[in-house]
Amino acid sequence: MIGGARQPREDGPPPVPPSHQGCAIRSVRVHLPAQRGELRDRHEDGHHLHHLVWRLGPGVRVCSSAVLGGGIGPRDWILNAQVPGGYPRLDPDRHLAEIAASEGLTGPGAGLMTAADVAAYTTGHDGGVTATVTTGLGVRGWAAAPDVDCLPHRPGTVNIVLTLPAALSDAALVNAVATATEAKVQALLDAGLDCSGTPTDAVCVAAPEPGPDGGEPFAGPRSTWGARIARAVHTAVLAGARSARDLS
Repeated sequence: MIGGARQPREDGPPPVPPSHQGCAIRSVRVHLPAQRGELRDRHEDGHHLHHLVWRLGPGVRVCSSAVLGGGIGPRDWILNAQVPGGYPRLDPDRHLAEIAASEGLTGPGAGLMTAADVAAYTTGHDGGVTATVTTGLGVRGWAAAPDVDCLPHRPGTVNIVLTLPAALSDAALVNAVATATEAKVQALLDAGLDCSGTPTDAVCVAAPEPGPDGGEPFAGPRSTWGARIARAVHTAVLAGARSARDLS
């Protein structure tokens, strides 16, 4: 099942956590219902951090703008990892791969990164679609803005992971990312925030691989699955945005 929280294998020794700049990554499991992923707790370089893991299993493909495993293709897992503010590393893809290895994740996967508190994730559900969102809006702004190349790159802060039970065509997967982004912006405005997001937001859409029929052809906001995606994302982002606004 997409997003199902599977138990680790017990027929061999646990994987040895890799070294992270001289500090081992240690994590523990916190159980969550299926499709929201698993909330995990880890310590890195003196920081207490969290990440969410979706162990997708075979027969799932993901359309993603993630820094690790982006694009469209089969994916066995998704990882959304919290990192400290002022993130110092210049190799986020390698860092995410290290965290994935510490979880015993193998095969192709997608990895997202955020400075937001991953443990404060929010969810939205509609007609079989589950949206899980981590929201941090400290560097929010509008997409169409003047040249800002002088600003430092920071980890994505509004990360959206969508799981759904219906297979989507390639075009519909891309359309689903656009629909999720539209719903995100609508939620931010409904929360009273003057922005379209942050400079490095990311989206992952996980759905079964299509059969001979090629999958659902549409995922725009007025299609069956697109409408469900939009409502689930709007619910999750609105809750997260209101919380982030109240804390700012």
